[in-house]
Amino acid sequence: MKRHHAFFVTLFLILYLVQAQDPIGFLNLDCGLSIQDSPYKESSTGLTYTSDDGSVHSGKTGKIAKEFESLYNKPELTLRYFPDGLRNCYNVNVTRGTKYIIKASFVYGNYDGLNVVPDFDLYIGPNMWITVNTNDTQEEILHVSRSNSLQICLIKTGTSIPMINTLELRPLADDVYPTESSSLSYYFRAYFSNSKSYIE
Repeated sequence: MKRHHAFFVTLFLILYLVQAQDPIGFLNLDCGLSIQDSPYKESSTGLTYTSDDGSVHSGKTGKIAKEFESLYNKPELTLRYFPDGLRNCYNVNVTRGTKYIIKASFVYGNYDGLNVVPDFDLYIGPNMWITVNTNDTQEEILHVSRSNSLQICLIKTGTSIPMINTLELRPLADDVYPTESSSLSYYFRAYFSNSKSYIE
């Protein structure tokens, strides 16, 4: 029994330390955040977020409506939306051959006052990732980079305007989630612990 207890205490400490700092290679973009407000540390995770300004060269910035702000953490309060063009892309530097978890969050929050949930496609380079058509979602995919740069693109498919709140990359060790293809789409994740801490 003591051995199991020691294991869980050790596991908790490791998770706490990972949570308390930004491991090498982590990228946390707060989309729509002004350069003047960048960087900042998100209190719920301890992770540092920066403006997306250097990773995208199009789009406009906005904020979710005031009445929704209390429901979300700071990174989800701002957003970048793309009223012009059919394809708008983020370009990020990565390490070729490295496996990444790519996470993107989309909180519409009636930022434009139109109360129309956007409907658009999300691509990794030339490959379709997922269709986003909900008011509040976080999408995740496992992807092995084939070059030292990566494009994550928002594609306009109708009359609504693509938008994004956060874009995050997490490099993984080669033996984590072995895959024969270059990408694995997220289905679900289970975290078994008595700890009430949140794992980002």
